[in-house]
Amino acid sequence: MVAGAHLCNDLIQSMLTATYPLLEEKYQLSFAQVGCISLVYQLTASILQPAIGYYTDKHPKPYLLPLGMVSTTFGLCMLGFASQFYLLLLAAAFLGVGSSTFHPEASRVARNASAGRFGLAQSAFQVGGNLGSSLGPLLVSLIVLRYNRQSNILWFIVIGVIAILLLCRISAWSARHLAANKHKAAANCTLPYDKSKTVLALFILAVLIFSKFFYMASMSNYYSFYLIEKFALTKQSAVLFLFLFLACVAIGTFVGGPVGDRIGRKYVIWFSILGAAPFTLALPYANLWGTALLSCLIGLIISSAFSAIVVYAQELIPGRVGMIAGLFFGFMFGMSGIAAAVLGYVADKTSLQLIFKFCSFLPLLGILTILLPDVERYKR
Repeated sequence: MVAGAHLCNDLIQSMLTATYPLLEEKYQLSFAQVGCISLVYQLTASILQPAIGYYTDKHPKPYLLPLGMVSTTFGLCMLGFASQFYLLLLAAAFLGVGSSTFHPEASRVARNASAGRFGLAQSAFQVGGNLGSSLGPLLVSLIVLRYNRQSNILWFIVIGVIAILLLCRISAWSARHLAANKHKAAANCTLPYDKSKTVLALFILAVLIFSKFFYMASMSNYYSFYLIEKFALTKQSAVLFLFLFLACVAIGTFVGGPVGDRIGRKYVIWFSILGAAPFTLALPYANLWGTALLSCLIGLIISSAFSAIVVYAQELIPGRVGMIAGLFFGFMFGMSGIAAAVLGYVADKTSLQLIFKFCSFLPLLGILTILLPDVERYKR
């Protein structure tokens, strides 16, 4: 159920970037302005998440889940009606607040329902979100871009209402689970490593998230424009290629968690970031179908890391599930927003092809995984 709610949440969230080609043409937006919309969304999604996660670790608030979806649905309404740039920014902010409220508490629910299979649970939770992120552009292409009508976005309010009802049920289950377990002894929160080694490991994870999500920001925000500019595709066709990429991201996310449970999360992180590098380096020089194939391979490989990174960090700092989830989801959103704004500015000054060539080198930072301690070996 929580994966289904994540699907609904991220489907709505992904509609913002999927409508960029329509909004850019209708309101004559520059790439820098497109980047600013993403920045507002990502920053509002990122700033609150660690604070919410930290607070709810000590004071769980299951009913934040439906409240967050109310904010998301209101942001979607605004996106359908917005007729000026500042209203687009405001719509993005409401979407971001909804996302920041949803992810830390939903991640905790997924872990509580995992029966000890934390990697699988985190992957199932993540794949719900990634499926939503991939379905969003497809539905936007078929319902919004096909008719070139911004107001058609309002049809998706139905998904928001369904998600609110679903999250009310999930919140009720979470409240019962918390009540049933409130007298149990607190879990062992001893750090597996000393403070300096833990801080170094968290810093390396942050660098890896930087490399992954800076690259992902180039794809999710500007891949459609890149295809339109380089291969003269229509808006609708370009968004379908984006859907194909995001569908592969969803598949890769689901695979990463259980594989990490089996062989170790460090190895999944290593392969996911560094393993994508040959394909990212080749993509700017490929033809249309080569670009489509490479983007699918990149999506499959690079997406498998995030659930492994989150669970790895939660094992580095036991007893802080919400804080770690909020911190890493927040950093992910913040990095994506900054990347979108920076890349949009650079694209206005240079070209989209140049930013894709620059971003192709980022997965090489995956070599830093060699410095991560082996948490699974310590636990054994």
